[in-house]
Amino acid sequence: MKESYVHGYNERENTRLHDQASTLAELLHTDTRYPAKSRILEAGCGTGAQTVTLAGNSPDALFVSMDISASSLATARDRIRRTGIGNVIFYQADIAHPPYATGSFDHAFLCFVLEHLKDPDAALRTIRSLLKPGGTITVIEGDHGSAYFYPDSAAAQAAINCQVELQRRAGGNALIGRELFPLLQAAGYDSVSVSPRMVYVDGSRQHLVEGFTRNTFTAMIRGVREAALAADLSHPAVFDRGISDLYRTTESDGVFCYTFFKATARCDR
Repeated sequence: MKESYVHGYNERENTRLHDQASTLAELLHTDTRYPAKSRILEAGCGTGAQTVTLAGNSPDALFVSMDISASSLATARDRIRRTGIGNVIFYQADIAHPPYATGSFDHAFLCFVLEHLKDPDAALRTIRSLLKPGGTITVIEGDHGSAYFYPDSAAAQAAINCQVELQRRAGGNALIGRELFPLLQAAGYDSVSVSPRMVYVDGSRQHLVEGFTRNTFTAMIRGVREAALAADLSHPAVFDRGISDLYRTTESDGVFCYTFFKATARCDR
């Protein structure tokens, strides 16, 4: 179940992920805290952008942060080392074949992982088997279909759709946020609850203008330009107009909205 990470593994993407994590930390993670001595599997930790906040919020819990990419794990280890956080263990493994026994964890956490998997249902079932009875899972995903903005722009929507299609062709799903409730139910979890987390950005929220609209979302769409053109999904002038129109939403009269979905569920078997 190897991930098909459409954004690529490079320094530019590492920077974007860090900007995204720091900008959205309060919105996405303020209500995620784990009891002392609990053991949490962070599946698909990537470069550790979310790990810093998770581990920092629960300093007396132990996090086992797993990813398939050796280069991403190297970045994550360095990031955690520089913060001085000491309650994280990193492990390189495929989410489809985790090297852990049944019932090894009290909790599991996935953030921006399922969208890149060809079979998210299988991943959720595998993780469920690793949870102790009464354990919980937290899943956070975005949904590119939730993006809307002022001034509206067909070119900007078309550029976003290029990213959605590239991810679909790679076996992922950039619209998966809306599917978390049925996915978790189908995978056998109990007490599934989904909380939409909207990012609303206007000219009075400059930290979000820079941190989210410019450096997270638009940077992500701009980053697939060459792949979109190579796949004949757009033409240079059209795609560039879409990016320009996304940047237009960051001006003083612009507005940008996007919704993340945070789901929690239990394993009551």
